[in-house]
Amino acid sequence: MKLIVGLGNPGKQYEKTRHNIGFRVLDEICDNWTLQKSCQALICKNDTIIYAKPQTFMNLSGLAVKKLWQFYKIEIKDILVVYDDKDLPFGKLRFRTKGSSGGHNGMNSIIAELGTSEFPRLRIGIAPTDSQTIIHDTADYVLAKFSKEEEKLLPEIINTHIIASLLENS
Repeated sequence: MKLIVGLGNPGKQYEKTRHNIGFRVLDEICDNWTLQKSCQALICKNDTIIYAKPQTFMNLSGLAVKKLWQFYKIEIKDILVVYDDKDLPFGKLRFRTKGSSGGHNGMNSIIAELGTSEFPRLRIGIAPTDSQTIIHDTADYVLAKFSKEEEKLLPEIINTHIIASLLENS
């Protein structure tokens, strides 16, 4: 069994924010499935993969991931986390089999709760498309909604690139 975790914040006010790109990817994958609550997360699953959206808010994502890991007896190497990266260009993907949190609080929480950073992750770039834009306040930037231009590009990025990458790496 594999676990794919999309990071984000629960609640309508966060739905279309940059920080919720992990949730949006899982929403697309689980679109025609019934979501159920399990281990402080909303999940959908098939015979081989559990897709999970932690409902603990971003900074405590590790609590839900740890519960899912223990309850479903998943090997650490079979957990894949999908999340935003403000330092990657918008729409660019970076897959790694292990690594640091890069300062991402959701990843800090997961690493702390699992006791290791030796699990795969797929980072999705959310950096400004305008090279002149400087991020002065990270929290304000990641909790802001995508621009209209970015929103138009997201369906293709999610459906063509991200989901294909998830299938290839899971």
